[in-house]
Amino acid sequence: MRLGLLVYGNLETRSGGCLYDRKLVEYLRKQGDTVEVVSIPPKNYPCNLAGNFSPVLRRRLADLDVDILLQDELIHPSLVFINRRYRSKTNYPLVSIVHHLRSSEEHPPALLWFYRRIETSYLRTIDAFIFNSQTTRYEVERLVGNKAPAVVATPAGDRFDSGLEEAYIAARAEQGGPLRLLFLGNLIRRKGLHTLLAALSEIKNEDWLLRIAGCRDVDTVYAREMEGLVQSRGLSSRVIFLGETPDSNIVSLLQNSHVLVMPSFYEGFGIVYLEAMAYGVVPIASSAGGGNEIIQDNKNGLLVKPGDSTALESQLRHLCRNRDILLALALSARRRFDEFPGWEQTCARIHLFLHSLKMNL
Repeated sequence: MRLGLLVYGNLETRSGGCLYDRKLVEYLRKQGDTVEVVSIPPKNYPCNLAGNFSPVLRRRLADLDVDILLQDELIHPSLVFINRRYRSKTNYPLVSIVHHLRSSEEHPPALLWFYRRIETSYLRTIDAFIFNSQTTRYEVERLVGNKAPAVVATPAGDRFDSGLEEAYIAARAEQGGPLRLLFLGNLIRRKGLHTLLAALSEIKNEDWLLRIAGCRDVDTVYAREMEGLVQSRGLSSRVIFLGETPDSNIVSLLQNSHVLVMPSFYEGFGIVYLEAMAYGVVPIASSAGGGNEIIQDNKNGLLVKPGDSTALESQLRHLCRNRDILLALALSARRRFDEFPGWEQTCARIHLFLHSLKMNL
């Protein structure tokens, strides 16, 4: 089977969506399929829209020799008009890999209306969908209905290895010292680092340490704002900015952390929650988006409303003071991880779906 995949930038970018796409490409090639990755330079939204009229991109797509053309949905602004033009001129289906919708994020009302119009127009040009969660599927079908073939293939948490044994997790929870908190993600507003810092500034009397591992170059203004917030709130001695962190160091961070705190305003799924659970690290996530498909509140993790620093403060204070509760959540989180498929199973599910599409052409 010959496939094309359209993405912004390259598949080595540190994000859950790029990891998903990269794992899929690796699996498909291992099965003997040909996958041609077409990279589109990422720009701001208006410039991406203007890319629809680029003769270079149009020629590049016209020259593709594929059975199926995959598109990472994040590149929708660059393809919304191109797809309309070429859909009637090609004999292969357009399949969108949807990690989460831009229009599911928080934006000013006028801008949200604009994004929703563009995104809906793009989604209507697609012949079939690959969704990373039931939440993402619901959001798409709410905009364009459910007539197109689709598969839900949840991401996996076994990128590093199979995680830790319960005995290690128990010993870690019971040892003395500060509650070791981890924020693992790009420093962008949607990830909610400011909510976490606001919560921590109210529990300075508790024993905790926060390590922040994530790229600051995606939104340098926000990153500087967070660094300033740490200083102004008097948290510098207990908040450590590690910057972008290689995978080998991420494993060490997970092995030595108690709680992953990622109160994002929206996640289509949240691979990082599942990866943390493999190490018995208790995830605290937003109740908005796909996190609630992974985390069962107060059983194997905790959920907070987006932006609710007061609720987050209460949860963190409770964990600082109750290591027995931390232990119960950590062990339950490790067991919850085992209920999810690995990357091999997830990609096999997509592979079968793509072959069924080809057979039905």
